Amino acid sequence: MISILYGGNSGAFDGMMISLISLVKHTKEPIDVYILTMDLTDKSPAFAPICENQRVFLDKICKEVNAESSVSLIDVGDLYRERLFTSPNAETSYTPYTLLRLLACEISLLPGKILYLDTDTVINKDISELWNTDIDDYEFAASLDYYGKIFMGYKYVNAGVLLLNLDMIKKTGLFDRAIDLLNRKKIFLPDQTALNRLVRKKLIIDTKYNEQKHFKDDTVIQHFAKTIIWFPYFHTRNIKPWNVEGVKSLTDKYNDVLDLYESKKQDFEKEIIK
Repeated sequence: MISILYGGNSGAFDGMMISLISLVKHTKEPIDVYILTMDLTDKSPAFAPICENQRVFLDKICKEVNAESSVSLIDVGDLYRERLFTSPNAETSYTPYTLLRLLACEISLLPGKILYLDTDTVINKDISELWNTDIDDYEFAASLDYYGKIFMGYKYVNAGVLLLNLDMIKKTGLFDRAIDLLNRKKIFLPDQTALNRLVRKKLIIDTKYNEQKHFKDDTVIQHFAKTIIWFPYFHTRNIKPWNVEGVKSLTDKYNDVLDLYESKKQDFEKEIIK
């Protein structure tokens, strides 16, 4: 059984759908998916939680490939308000939902080993090879950050794909220490930078497990992160998987996944209308 962790609000539903469609396309063994969410509509109308209808729909997507797979929804709103609500890093260009992974050790439902994925990741090969990576002696395994390794330090990793050893993290207090740091001072790329600063034992894995720039033949997970374009003029590009035409303008590798996503999105909307 492979355990997967996502975090997000209702606006992340499309990303989770694409990520899961691509995941079960390549990985046929059962997967347990856990989604951390919360209602923060008192902060912003956009911060509505993933709802039960969305969970059921994602569960169906997984069970179509393996009936033993499941999707569970975990409301961490009370925990977030207790631990991170007043953090100076709660309001940045990123949503507060990026911080939810730091609460993972306080959720008894989660297993000791789990693969965290950002909702802008698309899987291109069987993730079993990543899942089977031995991290018994590490707090987590992650790939280097494409830009961070240049500007933030040569061992700076990207937190969009994290193979987490929650059992060890509980012992080292990594997430608790990260939360404490984020509650004390404003930090650039908050939880990612906190994890990079405070981790004691991390395993750096090949960038094919978190390819943030260009698709390659050996890419296992492509992370559609913001990209700097230097020529013919300097600008940034931030095309996400649910921007279907934008992705198709970059690569045809995911056309079948994106076409299925658009079909299933229509199915979901019809179900809601009923």
